[in-house]
Amino acid sequence: YRQPVGLITKSALVARDADLLGELARHGAAHAWLTLTTLEEELRRISEPRAATAEARLDAVARLAERGVPAGVIISPVIPGLTDHEIPAILQRARQAGASYAAFTMLRLPHGVAALFESWLEEHLPARKEKVLGRLRQLRGGCLTDSRFGQRMSGEGAFADVAAQLFHKARERAGLAEGPPPLSSAAFRRPGRALPLFDEGMIREQGDN
Repeated sequence: YRQPVGLITKSALVARDADLLGELARHGAAHAWLTLTTLEEELRRISEPRAATAEARLDAVARLAERGVPAGVIISPVIPGLTDHEIPAILQRARQAGASYAAFTMLRLPHGVAALFESWLEEHLPARKEKVLGRLRQLRGGCLTDSRFGQRMSGEGAFADVAAQLFHKARERAGLAEGPPPLSSAAFRRPGRALPLFDEGMIREQGDN
């Protein structure tokens, strides 16, 4: 029916539907975002053990782009003091893969997630724990979390400004747009009437008998 669809995923399996999405994209009815956190495989393995590798996700971007599907990346989450330095490299790799737009979000630690994140740092990256937590507090007004609308995705303060400037300059250098073209429903086709349960000719024949 050409229902417009926008996808956000960290799964490389989205590329299995590249042909279907490509058909929708011909009508301006599809686009996709792939999320990336890091290009460092060891860090990806301990932070997203069940997710696709960065290479697999970039390959999915390439396969979608080859089918004409507008594809982009979201660097999410950016972990201050740990992955923020990768922003330019991720954007360059995304562009090389065929991405046409990009965005980013800062790490959020709502509710009990903050305690889990601290435990994760202590287990896997103890030498970097205090640096990361310190940067997070700079972003969140001295706290590890901030649920205020307009602040929770990007943070505030000097470090938030520096990270945003780094992203925007790197995105411009890579030639990436802020987002995909708007989806169009112009080609949407309404479903026809439901199929009959019984063949009408058969019903007439039985009636004649």
